[in-house]
Amino acid sequence: MVIKRKIPNQKEMVNLLRSGKVVLPPLSFRVLKDKPEKTKAIGFDVLVEASWRGNTARFAVECKALSTPKAFKAGLNLLKTESLPRGCSPLLFLPFLGEQQLKELEQEQISGIDLCGNGVVVVPGKFAIFRSGGENRFSSSAPIKNIYRKNSSMVARVFLSCPGYETVQEVCGEVNRRNILVERWNKTPMSLSTVSKSLKALEEDLIIDRKGTIRLLQPDKLLEKLSQNYVSPNINNKIRIKVQAEAETLRQLLRRQSQELGLPIVAAGTSSVGQYAVMQRADLLTVYCPRLEMLLERLSGSRTDRFPNVELIETDDETVYFDARENTEFWWASPVQVYLELMAGDKRDRETAEQVRSLILKDIEQVRQ
Repeated sequence: MVIKRKIPNQKEMVNLLRSGKVVLPPLSFRVLKDKPEKTKAIGFDVLVEASWRGNTARFAVECKALSTPKAFKAGLNLLKTESLPRGCSPLLFLPFLGEQQLKELEQEQISGIDLCGNGVVVVPGKFAIFRSGGENRFSSSAPIKNIYRKNSSMVARVFLSCPGYETVQEVCGEVNRRNILVERWNKTPMSLSTVSKSLKALEEDLIIDRKGTIRLLQPDKLLEKLSQNYVSPNINNKIRIKVQAEAETLRQLLRRQSQELGLPIVAAGTSSVGQYAVMQRADLLTVYCPRLEMLLERLSGSRTDRFPNVELIETDDETVYFDARENTEFWWASPVQVYLELMAGDKRDRETAEQVRSLILKDIEQVRQ
């Protein structure tokens, strides 16, 4: 079990280097001096010497106190473009470096070390070390622990519906407008501060850019992040019933009851696949609803697990209702919700998810053009 610790600031990280507590076996590091006066405008933080079996090499170190993709890219770009002190090679120092970041450093011929035992240090003719697998021992410094999960994920998802906005207020308004439980069920709207914190984290992950307008940079990476962090909604109750009605008539019946009761209902992602992809599904219609007893009082049918045609799931998880699409027949889950539910399914589901993913990315590209 990895115990999470608070991320040290930049000064504390340099002090750890100075005290000899940063190691990358078999290398040892020794701080030569703080950054010289001539390099203060450039931004190098300290000069170090790495040694092993009598071989030594000097490095100009760029230290970042965050391990976000944005911080990594900023440090990497500085080391690639700025002039180094004479006799020094570039070295990036972060709290944590993942394997893909280490490979990118290796490809760019730039060394890097972290506080978790990972690193790549290559000096031709002296030593070449690549060490990965050390787990991240530091808790996230982000204001929201995981912006790709539960309600905060709606800020990320809204960019897959519209990839650009003028202001934070516009993003906030669009998130709440697309949230059916806010519009039709008196759920508390998402606050501007929550949206702002989520946007900051998305920017740190290089998912969006906030120079001028707020725009989506990497829709494919955003879908991957949402899928990796997706969790099924909290379910309060689940009931299967048999209603004497064919599929289209059944949907019209449910839609009418929803309108008369003022009760939001949305087909689950697995029942909405046909709106966005080609896939044969069972006749069972799975529907999300925040209050089942209201619907059951007016819905004639018998509860059964033998050949039911409706599955009613009671949940007030806002994400499953978010950005639902309405047509004359019914309310269907958004393409993003369909994609996430399919990706959490079996091999056949995941294969179908690729169709939905392609549709989402194609729609975004059309909007951009």
